[in-house]
Amino acid sequence: MEVLINDFSPGLFVVQTILLLGLIFLLVKFAWKPILTSLNERESGIEDALLAAENARKEMQNLQADNEKLLKEARAEREAMLKEAREIKNKMISDSKEQAKVEGDKMIRQAQSAIESEKKAALADIKNQVAELSVEIAEKVLKEQLSNKTEQLKLVENLLGDVKLN
Repeated sequence: MEVLINDFSPGLFVVQTILLLGLIFLLVKFAWKPILTSLNERESGIEDALLAAENARKEMQNLQADNEKLLKEARAEREAMLKEAREIKNKMISDSKEQAKVEGDKMIRQAQSAIESEKKAALADIKNQVAELSVEIAEKVLKEQLSNKTEQLKLVENLLGDVKLN
């Protein structure tokens, strides 16, 4: 440090100071403004990029929210469709059961009416056969009893005895 103080020359110091001030003036005049301009441009570019990134992030959030909303709507619509399909299935089953019951009741009524008509026809046939047999039996009995004269008179007397006069 002593060497510097001993070798100090005021003329050299003034020249160097003038050169330094000239260099600073030239840098300010020609280099400082372009450097500041490029720094400002870079800063605004970074801010724009940050804003664009923030906007993109917000847009992504909006898209995610929209996607979730659409998904919920699709799920709700699917559930509604499934519920409607189940209701239609249950209605079809109940309608089919009801129709089968109606058809079964109709067939039972038809079978009962057929059985009833067959029963009536059988009873009528049995009555006719009983009547015919009764007539045949009566005819045979009467022939046998009326073949003998004394038997005929006895029968007439019995019949007259059974009849009461008023």
